Amino acid sequence: MIDRSTAARQRDRMLQGLLYDAMDPDLVEERRRARRLLERFNHAPADDEATREEALAALLGHVGARVRIEPPFRCDYGTHLSLGDDVYFNFNAVILDCAPVRVGDRVLCGPNVQLLAATHPLDSTERAAGLEYALPITIDDDAWIGGGVIVGPGVTVGARSVIGAGSVVVRDVPADVVAVGNPCRIVRELR
Repeated sequence: MIDRSTAARQRDRMLQGLLYDAMDPDLVEERRRARRLLERFNHAPADDEATREEALAALLGHVGARVRIEPPFRCDYGTHLSLGDDVYFNFNAVILDCAPVRVGDRVLCGPNVQLLAATHPLDSTERAAGLEYALPITIDDDAWIGGGVIVGPGVTVGARSVIGAGSVVVRDVPADVVAVGNPCRIVRELR
């Protein structure tokens, strides 16, 4: 079991990839803050780019230049998400950023992409106690993540790689490859 005594401790544990209590009141409030900003982002009129840009700037840990995210967009905290320059997410992106999620420059993501850093213990007693943990995700520069792709906790997708639509990525993918399927496998080298 873990000590649930302080909120800062739970947040630190979460970011260190250790078991933590996701229902810690301060973590719950951080997620509520994210929901409020996401509501502003997702419900802005179609031509109100300024409102969406302001909401993203307040929500995300880092937003590069010329980032475009098509609403609706969802994330857990936002503050652990870093987007490089010229990043594009199509409709319905879901990012569970309980651990750092870093998306490099010029990354393209199709509709319904999910980057899921959150996970749960295999031990049923720990799950029943409400404990979870998270592992960082990295999508390196110039990657293309096809529509409906799910990237699991602890995964890195290498620079310039292409992940085929509908793939489930549960292991690292090196740079300069095309990878597809469930589970995602390399089918071709690009260089």
